[in-house]
Amino acid sequence: MVVGEFTTEVDVLVIGAGPGGYVAAIRAAQLGKSVAIVDKDEVGGVCLNRGCIPSKALISAAHQYETMSSASEMGIQVEGVKVDFNKVQEWKNGVVKKLTGGVASLLKANKIQRLKGEALFVNENEVRVIDNYEANRYRFNHCIIATGSRPVELKAFPFGGRILSSTEALNLSEVPKSMVVIGGGYIGIELGQAYAKLGTKVTVIEGTDSVLPGFEKEITRFVNRKLKKLGMDVVTGAVAQGAEQTESDITVTYTAKGEEKKVTADYVLVTVGRRPNLDDLGLEAIKMKLTDKGLIEVDQQCKTSVANIYAIGDIVPGPALAHKASYEGKVAAEVIAGQASAVDYKAIPAVVFSDPEVASVGLNETEAVEQGFQVVTGKFPYAANGRALSMNAGDGFVKLVGDQESGLILGAQIVGPEASNLIAEVGLAIEMGTTLEDISLTIHAHPTLGEMVMEAAESALGLPIHQAPSK
Repeated sequence: MVVGEFTTEVDVLVIGAGPGGYVAAIRAAQLGKSVAIVDKDEVGGVCLNRGCIPSKALISAAHQYETMSSASEMGIQVEGVKVDFNKVQEWKNGVVKKLTGGVASLLKANKIQRLKGEALFVNENEVRVIDNYEANRYRFNHCIIATGSRPVELKAFPFGGRILSSTEALNLSEVPKSMVVIGGGYIGIELGQAYAKLGTKVTVIEGTDSVLPGFEKEITRFVNRKLKKLGMDVVTGAVAQGAEQTESDITVTYTAKGEEKKVTADYVLVTVGRRPNLDDLGLEAIKMKLTDKGLIEVDQQCKTSVANIYAIGDIVPGPALAHKASYEGKVAAEVIAGQASAVDYKAIPAVVFSDPEVASVGLNETEAVEQGFQVVTGKFPYAANGRALSMNAGDGFVKLVGDQESGLILGAQIVGPEASNLIAEVGLAIEMGTTLEDISLTIHAHPTLGEMVMEAAESALGLPIHQAPSK
């Protein structure tokens, strides 16, 4: 029995407090709206609590351990390097706690009302927020749905026991001796590499012909080289069929090249995609229009088929990226406030925190050709960059894709250390309509990794300084 039901009115109700929802709430409050935000879990959503941030903390710890263990290459002898995984987890959780506390403080500073519970649409202007046995009604002028997504669960590999989603994989109490990763996308490769660096024997089973599908082969070959160096077994063109668990291990059966094989490990990590969280919102009550893939259909202003309701993030078409959700959240809030905002995904970056890091923005060379551009490219290797070599990090390259006629920068692909940071300059360049010449004329500090962007632009213009001229 639900008791104590009251009705409260707000200008904007945001459902979901992840990187899309809390950003939308703050921007709406900044623009003068009374705002309430509802979530059944912690602020920060999956990204901050069970995804982006804790995974990067674990990756960073693993990288530190690897660096210390191999410091002899630089003449530094380090003995007795050990991993106290309980302390690693404690440190990781401390990072998450600090950031969730920061988000909570920002919501409070912007006078945003926080509501705990699950939202259920009653009609186009009202939801019930249910928390255990209590329920309250909230009437709104506008609503922004930002409920995010969850890991896809395979029928043959139900989560539980020794079958893990990324959430459980981030919270293991000890470093496993062995692990099978089903799915060689960004989550599988990031977490697989992290555990491999900490000493786990990792086997990756990927259905396509390459890990990190969607990235060009000239990029993924650097990642594959590192996977091999870490002792990881990568099986491509393979399909996982099922698993048998015991008290001590789990055996996965898979087929590859028409042959059935088995591999036994301590755990199986399933990373085959994410599913939108739309199940229990009562969208049928407001006749919300969905796409054929079960996502909420939106226009360029994040408006749904219901005039006063907006949707952002993983529940709408496009890549499931935290920064995409945050961007859309600001657009939705600004439209509600009467501004002429609209989404433009031309310069949205994609980053994989693999080793080496991978980042892209705009069009790759193949896409640019397919769209009819007369393409010119410039490429500069980490191996020719002074700062990269002084970091003992000479693997990778920066590649710029431009339009030969106008000189405009169309895109970039980077593989190597700090690719996630270097890509921002090119994103800005695309957003501003910058040319290859503009980049080449911009003075970059020396010695830095950022110089490679300038060097790649000079290469595209046929005027490379630190590369021999092409024959």
